[in-house]
Amino acid sequence: MTPGDNGASTPEDDDPFGYLYADGQARGAQPPSGSGGYGYPNAVSRVRSVGERSYGGQQQAPQAPQYGGQTIPQQQQPGYGQPPSAAYQAPETFPGGAPTTRQQTPPSGRGRGPNTKGLLIGAIAVVAAVVIGISVAMMNGNGDDDKASGGASTSPSQSQSASPSPSSTSSVSASGELPKTDAKALRLDGGTTTASEFKGAKADGGIYVTGFNQVGAKVTWTVDGIEKAGTYRLYVRYGVPGADANATLLVDDKANSQPLNMKNFGNTPAGDWEKGWKTTWANVTLNKGTNTIVIACNDGNQCNAVLDQVYLTK
Repeated sequence: MTPGDNGASTPEDDDPFGYLYADGQARGAQPPSGSGGYGYPNAVSRVRSVGERSYGGQQQAPQAPQYGGQTIPQQQQPGYGQPPSAAYQAPETFPGGAPTTRQQTPPSGRGRGPNTKGLLIGAIAVVAAVVIGISVAMMNGNGDDDKASGGASTSPSQSQSASPSPSSTSSVSASGELPKTDAKALRLDGGTTTASEFKGAKADGGIYVTGFNQVGAKVTWTVDGIEKAGTYRLYVRYGVPGADANATLLVDDKANSQPLNMKNFGNTPAGDWEKGWKTTWANVTLNKGTNTIVIACNDGNQCNAVLDQVYLTK
């Protein structure tokens, strides 16, 4: 085209809104009419079917698409809101098309299954409750059996323990405790004897040694099983009638340098034997093995006393 106003000669030059402008109106542009035409005089009509546009005066027929190596016939597309045509076939129905079945994905082992942990805990709790119930029932049954038998026990009571037989020999016990004995179990010489007239003696049966208030009277205690030689403490429980007393102490026929002191500690009333029970002690040197301890009334001693118990400590 040459410069100038040659009018709308091609579809590209056809302005459908030219009638709105002064230059378009000068060229004869008109608004759309009921027949569907609009634009300039001699304008090219654009109303045509899809795919029927002609080039060079020859109409081109629409080409049918190919899929999977075959030509698929063109189907008329249904309008909006209408069901698809029954003649439509999906690409999967043609040979070489996509597979029609969806491959199932195998379930993963990590999927959430039933709550087996909760079930296991519940089962364990039930079993534990049953075991506890059975244990309680058995315990109650044993208690009923004891009541039915009058509560008898197979363990001996203190009253069933046998009294030791009198002996002048004592030894270390299995638990390692040092020997202890009642005076009545000692060997008695020089006119000594046993009695139970005065109350308060701790010896079994309340028995004590009397007749000690004369020269030549003595009691002897033979101690076995001393594991280690050394110095020990000898305790003597005695009774006096409100007056001081003493005696000679010999270990393995060797007299101690100091007499055994049996004072009236606490100043109990004179003549009151029942309130005159006291305890005294003296250090003694013992050899390993067997030792002999003698309490004697010799010249110079004040021996008006009775003897109850003797024992050793470290």
